[in-house]
Amino acid sequence: MSTQKNRYEDPYSYKLIYVFRINDKDHEGCLKVGDTTVLYERDPSELTPSCQILNVAANDRINQYTNTAGVRYDLLYTELAYFKTDKGEGKSFTDKVVHRVLLDSGIKKRKITNAKEWFETDLATVKNAIRAVKKERKFLTGGEITNDNNPIEFRPSQEEAIEKTVKRFSSKSNRRFLWNAKMRFGKTLAAYEVVKQLGYSRTLIYTHRPVVLKGWKEDFHKIFNEKDTPWIFGNKRNQVNRSGIELRDLINAQKSEGKKFVYFASLQDLRGSKRVGGSFDKNDEVFQTDWDLVIVDEAHEGTQTEHGSEVLAQICRKDNQTKLLQLSGTPFNLITDYSTEDMYTWDYTMEQIAKAMWYKEHGGDHNPYAELPEMRIYTFDIAKQFSNFVDAEKAFNFREFFRVWSGEIERDGRPVPGDSAVGRFVHEKDVRNFLSLITRSDENSNYPFAKDKWRNYFRHTLWMVPGVAAAKALSALLSEHPVFSIFNIANVAGDGDEEEESKEALKKVEEAIGKNPEDSYSITLSCGRLTTGVSVKPWTAVMMLSGSYSTAAAQYLQTIFRVQTPAEINGMVKEKCYVFDFAPDRALKMMADAVSLSSKAGRSEERAKKAMGQLLNFCPIIAVEGTNMSEYNVEQMLVQLKKAYIDKVCANGFDNSHLYNFDLPELSERDLEMFDRLNKIAKASGQSKKPQDVIVNKQGMDEEEYDSNDDESTPKPKREKTEEDLQKAERKKQRDKIISNLRAISIRIPLLVYGANIPYEREISIDNITDIVDDVSWEEFMPKGFTKQDFKYFKKYYDPEVFIGAGKQIRSRVKDAENLPVLDRVKEIAEIFSSFRNPDKETVLTPWRVVNMHMSDCLGGYDFWNESHTETIDLPRVVDNGKVTAETFWNPNAKFLEINSKTGLYPLYITYTVYRVLRQSNLRKTDAELWEKALKDSVFVICKTPMAEYITKRTLAGFKDIKVNAKYYPNLLKEAQESPKELAKKICDGIEFWKVGEKEMKFDAVVGNPPYQVSREGTSDESVYCYFMDLGFALSNKASFITPARFLFKAGNTPKLWMEKVLNDEHVKVIFYTNKSSDVFPNVDIKGGICITYRDAKENFGKIGFFTPFKELQNIKQKVISRGDFKPIISQIYLQNKFDLTELYKDFPDLRKKIGSGGKEKRLTTSIFSLKEIFSTKQDDRHQAKIIGLIGNVRNFRFVNLKYLELHQNFNKYKVILPKSNGSGAIGEVLSTPLIGEPLIGEPLIGYTQSFMGIGAFETEQEATSAYKYICTKFCRTMLGILKVTQDNNPDTWAFVPMQKFTNGSDIDWSTSVSEIDKQLYAKYGLTQEEIDFIESMIKPME
Repeated sequence: MSTQKNRYEDPYSYKLIYVFRINDKDHEGCLKVGDTTVLYERDPSELTPSCQILNVAANDRINQYTNTAGVRYDLLYTELAYFKTDKGEGKSFTDKVVHRVLLDSGIKKRKITNAKEWFETDLATVKNAIRAVKKERKFLTGGEITNDNNPIEFRPSQEEAIEKTVKRFSSKSNRRFLWNAKMRFGKTLAAYEVVKQLGYSRTLIYTHRPVVLKGWKEDFHKIFNEKDTPWIFGNKRNQVNRSGIELRDLINAQKSEGKKFVYFASLQDLRGSKRVGGSFDKNDEVFQTDWDLVIVDEAHEGTQTEHGSEVLAQICRKDNQTKLLQLSGTPFNLITDYSTEDMYTWDYTMEQIAKAMWYKEHGGDHNPYAELPEMRIYTFDIAKQFSNFVDAEKAFNFREFFRVWSGEIERDGRPVPGDSAVGRFVHEKDVRNFLSLITRSDENSNYPFAKDKWRNYFRHTLWMVPGVAAAKALSALLSEHPVFSIFNIANVAGDGDEEEESKEALKKVEEAIGKNPEDSYSITLSCGRLTTGVSVKPWTAVMMLSGSYSTAAAQYLQTIFRVQTPAEINGMVKEKCYVFDFAPDRALKMMADAVSLSSKAGRSEERAKKAMGQLLNFCPIIAVEGTNMSEYNVEQMLVQLKKAYIDKVCANGFDNSHLYNFDLPELSERDLEMFDRLNKIAKASGQSKKPQDVIVNKQGMDEEEYDSNDDESTPKPKREKTEEDLQKAERKKQRDKIISNLRAISIRIPLLVYGANIPYEREISIDNITDIVDDVSWEEFMPKGFTKQDFKYFKKYYDPEVFIGAGKQIRSRVKDAENLPVLDRVKEIAEIFSSFRNPDKETVLTPWRVVNMHMSDCLGGYDFWNESHTETIDLPRVVDNGKVTAETFWNPNAKFLEINSKTGLYPLYITYTVYRVLRQSNLRKTDAELWEKALKDSVFVICKTPMAEYITKRTLAGFKDIKVNAKYYPNLLKEAQESPKELAKKICDGIEFWKVGEKEMKFDAVVGNPPYQVSREGTSDESVYCYFMDLGFALSNKASFITPARFLFKAGNTPKLWMEKVLNDEHVKVIFYTNKSSDVFPNVDIKGGICITYRDAKENFGKIGFFTPFKELQNIKQKVISRGDFKPIISQIYLQNKFDLTELYKDFPDLRKKIGSGGKEKRLTTSIFSLKEIFSTKQDDRHQAKIIGLIGNVRNFRFVNLKYLELHQNFNKYKVILPKSNGSGAIGEVLSTPLIGEPLIGEPLIGYTQSFMGIGAFETEQEATSAYKYICTKFCRTMLGILKVTQDNNPDTWAFVPMQKFTNGSDIDWSTSVSEIDKQLYAKYGLTQEEIDFIESMIKPME
């Protein structure tokens, strides 16, 4: 396309009204009144009615929908839809306003074919109606005008979304729906219409952007007319929103008046509630209400965090039928949670297609999409002028370009020079040159502010900058610039999280623009605020001067669509809006991301081409290079689409469907065998949970299959599924399963790529990765039993380009980080690791948040997170824990050791802290010199594998060839287990082990996250963390580890002697404990929870002994066990029945081969019912016992001859039978339903397998019933919860549960309800009200 055609055009045009007729029988006596626009840059008064310019514009529009039908028409009249008010303000109007005057004046409409807006009138009447509009009258003749609110007229796209949602929600089984609808779709009104049509009584709306409350409140009254609706609107009152009906009042109004209500809440406020892990006791009513519908606005923001997810889980509980409607214009982080049936998509391309096709399909009726401006994106490659700011990927580094002097040497890298000052740009000369470049008056310049005419086009613009400091410094430069000094600068930089600040920001922008936007100039500087949920109509362009190639597409798209807000300024309407992006590759990738979001992942190249072509047709992306302007084509954009896929793969730690081939091959018998084997290997390794379900859309489908499925822009009629459809669905299901199985391998690859010990320039491909990774590391990092040969077999399922590109991106980020200041490099490395997944239960990667929490709570140092470790902070905070910090981090000669490093994040934290200490006394040395000194003298790391050593070195030094004391030790686990003291002696030999010149090294602190367990063939996993803790204790007086917490409760398979030793060691204390491992390691389930312990050989903390995280529980336990009559219920617990093997083998000698332990296993094991020779499903005679066990995790009874069983202590007695494994170990959880076993005369007796246990050997059923009630009490389960921290319900966990008398002479009345029995037990053991409240709030009821 030519340069001239791509030049900028005035964003604003004038509206005009046209009138025409068609001379045929159908249209007899009718006139059509429509509107269109005309671009005119002179005085609008020159455009007189029916002048040539207006007539040409009208004919162009009418021809769009009459030519295709071969219809002849007569254009009768045209007039500019523009007038000046009494105040002299220009104002425009649409054909819809003229229609309203005609209708209110009694003129009737006639529907002719697809057109609904033909009027039975004459030209004079229409002219009078236009004149009435210009005089701001509402009708032509006398008479009453109805005062009823005009009904909302939804666009067809909105109607379709409403219809689809209502239909899905009308089914009980469909509880979730997503509107993937671009900004300006009208989600608020349409969502309210869903509420209205379904008649929901209780609707909750919440959002991460509470500033949008005003919009939701205003639109509520447009849908729900106050006169005739039972709905009322409410919101929480606070300092910002001082008005509103509180939730409790809405609930009362519903109870007393039958009202239905909509309640608006802030996600930030909900996240702060104790109910979801926050700090404040609030919002209980929100979480306790059974909502009919929950609407999450801007659902891509804040909902995927730990607390955000918990908010949604608590509100949309599994035990109710709450429907969930999520609204987002950029749901990149949500879309894989939804199938196409549970989602409505409406994107920019679909909107512009609808806009263009409207007149053809609706005969010139009012176009509801006409007000939505067309967007144009212009890219400028300034890397040539400012080449010092280009990184390894050729992307422009805005953060460095706009970096500001902070006055802190650790951040700036050097002192502030004398000719500058804190708060000014580090590269001020370059920034000034940039401003001059984009405003230079040059006839050949294509920069948007280079000409006076263009400056008028872009009077009001939004500029995105890298940060608050940059915005402040840029504001100062703009104010003194010869061109930009005429612009009012509104600096609203911020993250936009706080509603009050957002409101103030919007007010500041409105003041800068003023009351007459056509006469003023303004620039809004932002680094986050006002980019979602708000509208500033006068903005016509956004300048993208921040972010990077890896900028989140959601953030980018939300920002650029701010300028697409419809606007009428001084009688002109906005028809075009602009994006000026100074990072070309980033702009292309963002739009490619938009296409991938619209069409969803996995489509064929042809489909991608079509979608990309449609986008470029309605949103041209134009490259500006010097005097030339040229549009990007589809092929160029497809390259960017592939890059977008690569980004998704990297962002998800290779846990993304784009990593695999679009066209997955059909599976052969050999393939099925291999996948079956892979599935077993993955399950055996205990692979971590996926953060969200794998939903692979359209994977492997050919073009024909796609056409038969869906094209979002072209709705298709429903039809019955054919046999071919079912076969295709089955193939898709099979392909989804392929990818789900390959996940176990794929999520391990990023670590191997990150640490690969090869030159940076060398590519890592699907073909050479097995050659690059050594055998020891492969065995350690891959699931046990998965060989390199296996990987070579499966490589055909991967996309080789995406694999190479993703690997290159990971390594490029590490390489680029070498050029960052120390602080920024640490943050970047931590960010890279944040996308890596935990492969399995044996390879748990410690998140950066947990490293900071562990180190700061224990040793102190420089913490990159806030005190609650919920958010990162701009500058690390100093944590001084007194003596321990003084003896370690504040000691410049201290040495630190991490045992079993996997990522190098622990030594990264340590090195940064040591570097900061060194910086205070070494002002003359460079950052690089001090970092190297810290690594060489203070930081030491031991690794289990060569790859772990390479990963650690990469973390600490990047690709630089500097000294890092990271050492792979081949027999680390074996020697730690068998001879920890001898191993410690080796490690302390500086000359032999570390090659540093000290024979006897002393480590001031040992830290780390050791291996937790190893798999042993044919038996349960073996705990090994204890051996690494012993090694740490032997190496240093101070040692701290993060490990499973089971040993604190004497649970699990950790050696009992070791547990006793540590729990009675007066030098050990617990720094941190949680019973929910996913709080520490996302998506990893470790039964019994996680703890951080600290041992100091020179400090006496008092032995741990009995551990509980709750003070109340400690007090309750002490009261119970200190009573003189305390006797634990353990003596009344009986495990499974056993075989009399002598009798069994007399009749069935062949069973020796089937009975476990070489025929010696006497216990009725979990799988014993498989012995059909002796177990039957029916009772054959009275000499058989009835045994309860599990078959496929379902309770079942089987019968066996009594002579094959040993006599069991409670076999002939009444008892309560409980599952041997239950729940997760959370305190007070509900136990699986107990059973009362009873001997019945003439009936078989009841026994149980290893899956169950029995309590009691009672003489009467009444005693067993009483014991059953006791077990159900909150009191009993509280005492059980002290030691039961895993699923295992073994007898030892009942050690603090007191035995009771269950006969009639008991001090407890067992005939009452469970809750009444609880009250008696509270009184018996003298519990305080505080202790009772603790039990009642923590323990779930179980009747």
